[in-house]
Amino acid sequence: MAPNNRHPVGMPSQRQLRVGELVRKEVSDILARGTLADPALDGTIISVPEVRMTPDLRLASCLVMPLGGRDADRVVEALNRSARTIRRELARRMTMKFLPDLRFVLDTRFDDDDRITALLSRDDVRRDLSEDEADEGDERSDDTPDRGGR
Repeated sequence: MAPNNRHPVGMPSQRQLRVGELVRKEVSDILARGTLADPALDGTIISVPEVRMTPDLRLASCLVMPLGGRDADRVVEALNRSARTIRRELARRMTMKFLPDLRFVLDTRFDDDDRITALLSRDDVRRDLSEDEADEGDERSDDTPDRGGR
């Protein structure tokens, strides 16, 4: 009997994750060597924390963040201009039947984390959260069976 290869909708498969990690390592190495001829990338250290692959492995969305976050939009534009050159270098390093097209996207997860932290630290949200915790504590005490007095 064949194993069930289904995975939750919207979640990447193990193959997507594995190929994405291989592409991430190679793209990171290419960018670290600084061999791209775009002046917008000169002297810029770029982090590639994640590469998301489409299910058919034909498109790789590379999440990138320049060190310090300065001129991020300019760096992403420069990377997208250099995508064909990076892909050509990737082809020399990897053996895949179809090498994915590369798309570079700014990684905003850290900004999202800061925004959520700021929301959670607001007084009205903190008050609502403490009220919810108090309500949960009351519900737990009501649900506990009475063990005494037999």
